[in-house]
Amino acid sequence: MLLPSRIARTAIALTSVAALAACGDKAPGTAAPTAPSPAVSVAVSPDQTPEVVEAPASPVATPTVAKTQRRVQIYSGPAAGPLSPPPDRGRGSTIVQLNGTASADIGTYVADGQGRTLYRFDKDSAKPPKSTCNGDCAKTWPPLLIHSPGQIYPSGINPQLVGYVERADGTCQVTIGGWPVYRFAGDKAPGDIQGQGVGGTWFAINPTGARTKPLPEVVAVPTAAAR
Repeated sequence: MLLPSRIARTAIALTSVAALAACGDKAPGTAAPTAPSPAVSVAVSPDQTPEVVEAPASPVATPTVAKTQRRVQIYSGPAAGPLSPPPDRGRGSTIVQLNGTASADIGTYVADGQGRTLYRFDKDSAKPPKSTCNGDCAKTWPPLLIHSPGQIYPSGINPQLVGYVERADGTCQVTIGGWPVYRFAGDKAPGDIQGQGVGGTWFAINPTGARTKPLPEVVAVPTAAAR
């Protein structure tokens, strides 16, 4: 006859095994699951419809940390799902997305997670990274800030080229290829590039940190009165 304590221990052990199996871990002594087979047709008689077994869709690869700068992690690609960063309290978001974006006018440039164009300023420097746009300048050209501890998810950009630099006010500004990046207050909608070429020093940044090409010049067609 089993003692009550032994019965209790046996019941707890069986419950633990069941819990492990329910959580997706195989219980001790069970065979490891086999890899799913590709879609195959099962042979049947001519008067029956063949049964098709569909292979499961391949899962989306989860990005891994490619680089760490202090308490900011730069990932190997875009996030596997939608991101919902907390509200920006003036020192940047804890989550930043960077997306390589194609343009027929200026070539590939980088936009943020809301599709807003990101710019570089020729009066800044990349080696070492340094931002010189402060005060009123930063009101027109708001810097893209990352709040530490934070995460940056680049898409179409080498994560090793992504980082941040500390600004004069102590905030941390995202960099690409060492260049601090900014938005432009004059851009009102995703895809706007109104800041391109302003002052001959502001240009949308490409995925390597270089300038994008200037906007095509508009050639005025002379009117009949001017001929």
